[in-house]
Amino acid sequence: MYRLALLAVVLFCLASTLVATAVPAVNSTREVTKRKYTTAHSLGEAYTFDPRDGWQSINATDLQSKYRRSTPAPKNGISALLDKFRGLAGIGTANKAIVTWYTGHDLDNPSCWSNTKWHPTDESFVCATTLLGWTTNKPKCFDFVELCNGPSKCTFTRVVDTCAGCKTGTHHLDLTRAAFSHLGNFDQGVLNVQVRPASHPADWFEDLWGPKV
Repeated sequence: MYRLALLAVVLFCLASTLVATAVPAVNSTREVTKRKYTTAHSLGEAYTFDPRDGWQSINATDLQSKYRRSTPAPKNGISALLDKFRGLAGIGTANKAIVTWYTGHDLDNPSCWSNTKWHPTDESFVCATTLLGWTTNKPKCFDFVELCNGPSKCTFTRVVDTCAGCKTGTHHLDLTRAAFSHLGNFDQGVLNVQVRPASHPADWFEDLWGPKV
């Protein structure tokens, strides 16, 4: 009886040790995965922005108002990018656009949700967009988009808000500081970039993109 009790204690201690070891390992793996989505990516210096690949030109800015409601890239480089981001990839027709960045209380109450306790932070990868002015591929609530300022400065963001303060009839996306920092310097304020629709990621981080819908 004593031996059985001793064996039970040993097994319990061993199991506790294994669990304690496994939890940090899982958390560490998840942090490595998350870091992929919070690091700017490159399409390769030889990449050209062809509308047939889904690109549009837009402007990016540092607007601080509250919203209420053709040399192809090497195939191996693109394949590596798709593998890195696990399902998150640019698709569809491209546009030119303006991008800016916003912060502070402007991050509160993202209008894509009718009622949510979540709101982005400066470290999130989300954006607000104009309601009018898009002729094709208008970003809609909860869509992901890929933004590039040249082929070497690219990032992904999720649409979670509308930009009532942006100029009507323009291709305009207002980004969080983290997303904007992948495209240019904050002092630049306004950037003209390329944007295209993107697929949804295989992994999910609510602090980066908000709740799933």
